[in-house]
Amino acid sequence: MNDKQKKPQKLKARLPRGFVDRTAGDIRAVNEMTAKIREVYEHYGFDPVETPLFEYTDALGKFLPDSDRPNEGVFSLQDDDEQWMSLRYDLTAPLARHVAENFNEIQLPYRTYRAGYVFRNEKPGPGRFRQFMQFDADTVGAPGVQADAEMCMMMADTLEALGIKRGDYVIRVNNRKVLDGVLEAIGLGGDDKAGQRLNVLRAIDKLDKFGPEGVALLLGPGRKDESGDFTKGAGLDQAQIDKVLFFVGIKDYAESATRLADLVAGTSKGGEGVEELNFIGALVKSAGYQSDRIKIDPSVVRGLEYYTGPVYEAELLFDVTNEKGEKVVFGSVGGGGRYDGLVSRFMGQPVPATGFSIGVSRLMTALKNLGKLGASEVIEPVLVTVMDGDVEAMGRYQKMTQELRAAGIRAEMFQGNWKKFGNQLKYADRRGCPVAIIQGGDERATGVVQIKDLIEGKRLSGEIEDNASWREARVAQETVSEADLVAKVKEILAAQAEDRKRAGDAQ
Repeated sequence: MNDKQKKPQKLKARLPRGFVDRTAGDIRAVNEMTAKIREVYEHYGFDPVETPLFEYTDALGKFLPDSDRPNEGVFSLQDDDEQWMSLRYDLTAPLARHVAENFNEIQLPYRTYRAGYVFRNEKPGPGRFRQFMQFDADTVGAPGVQADAEMCMMMADTLEALGIKRGDYVIRVNNRKVLDGVLEAIGLGGDDKAGQRLNVLRAIDKLDKFGPEGVALLLGPGRKDESGDFTKGAGLDQAQIDKVLFFVGIKDYAESATRLADLVAGTSKGGEGVEELNFIGALVKSAGYQSDRIKIDPSVVRGLEYYTGPVYEAELLFDVTNEKGEKVVFGSVGGGGRYDGLVSRFMGQPVPATGFSIGVSRLMTALKNLGKLGASEVIEPVLVTVMDGDVEAMGRYQKMTQELRAAGIRAEMFQGNWKKFGNQLKYADRRGCPVAIIQGGDERATGVVQIKDLIEGKRLSGEIEDNASWREARVAQETVSEADLVAKVKEILAAQAEDRKRAGDAQ
């Protein structure tokens, strides 16, 4: 028998599928973006609230993507009291629970916003993650569609605050009641037609992807794709298909409003939905939001089992290059609508609510494509190098570091193996530190420090000729008294900032 102990297996470092690590640049970009979104929401009178990552699974209820069983679409675990808990799937169901649980203390209308991660237990793929951030705003307790109109205006203002100019986005608005009215008008009302209605809505949702011809096939007998795969259709006849295609094909709502009203006349909800769309259109126009910013668009289909009235979607209209090198329209970065039934599940009484959600990661990608994000400078820290390791020397280095920080300058004292000074300068170079502070025994004895401008010699491209003499006057390393350390570092950092500005202006 071999009594030798087995060598322990080295643990393999691996990231779970569908999850990502975030770098400093990613985190700063998100912080920059969410700060601008938050400012708009605050100006509209919304207040922040935060709910936990976990909710009891039954609180998420039928709004899971596939079914209400744990682990169907959500990550779930059982508590020590054998109750199922799940990581939140979105930020809306937790808000509904929060409102219901604190209903007597909450001032209605309750206007709130929150940002946070949500989790989907779904198969990951390109651009499809199991954890991602959303930024929501909601109004609970406001039954009138003026609350929906305000949400659309706030979405438009948010996109513009992020630097997306008019013409590069549109907020598209529809109403589930109108959709329901059209379906009822073509004979698909009633509980027995629920499955067929769902197939029609799913077909409409493919309009951007397949066009009217492809949607017509999905509404009728079915559609075969390029690979030969066949998708069964909703089984409508030609007259029914024509009415649905008229509805989703409306380009100018004002021109088609009368015909649409005739189509849904006599249905239980259709006429009410048309009136609500007209009211929203009039409100936003009165507030100065023309159809190039907020547009009534009957092709919008969202939340098939979720929304009860107006629905809206923020779409970016500019082209980006996809992973295949093709130019494609960027598309939706968020949306929402009225969900009057969600809070009511907990209350046993009607509680109207409306809100929208921004997909933070997707919007961040769009802003980077436009060059609107990550442009703000992050200056790496000034490095205080370490020449001697005795208490007196270390105390001086730490004191200098703290003085720089107290003056608002980002700074760090080298914490690695200080005995190899060359490695400290290599660290500073790799880190991109703008300045190094050097003090050996001789300098310490006379109360001075050497300040090395690490950016000098690494000039930015695109210099203009007028800068040459200005640059030549820059000194790469100077000796100053300890008392003048902070002032001199500020002077060098200001010169570097001016250098970057001049280089930018010359491009």
